[in-house]
Amino acid sequence: MAGWLVKSEPHDWSWQDQQETTIEPWTGVRNFQAQNNMRAMKVGDLVFFYHSGKNPAIVGLCKVSKSAYPDPSDDTKRFCLVDLKAVSSAATPVSLASIKADPDFQHLALVKQARLSVMPIDKEAWQKLYKMAAFPA
Repeated sequence: MAGWLVKSEPHDWSWQDQQETTIEPWTGVRNFQAQNNMRAMKVGDLVFFYHSGKNPAIVGLCKVSKSAYPDPSDDTKRFCLVDLKAVSSAATPVSLASIKADPDFQHLALVKQARLSVMPIDKEAWQKLYKMAAFPA
């Protein structure tokens, strides 16, 4: 099972919004690298929910409930989306500042490609971030 991170502006779609819905289609992603990442997501993969903007941080955990399918908001039919289901909130949100300060995370797209909205997280980084966020067992 792979690990992922998706970014959202809290004023557009917040972790609170995600928790209040059963399943949310992750629409509107138009970056080709992010699209390729979404196409690689499989049902059951875990996804960190990251608030970008003023207080950037990992704030929640989701699960892919439906793998990539055509994005109905795309008239060109080139883009896809996945469905995400909220799993749990981070007991301790993991700030971007703490991620950038840790040498173990310098290779992450979150640090190197600040504008990428959907990205893979390797197993070692995933385990450390998961522990830092203190998600419930």
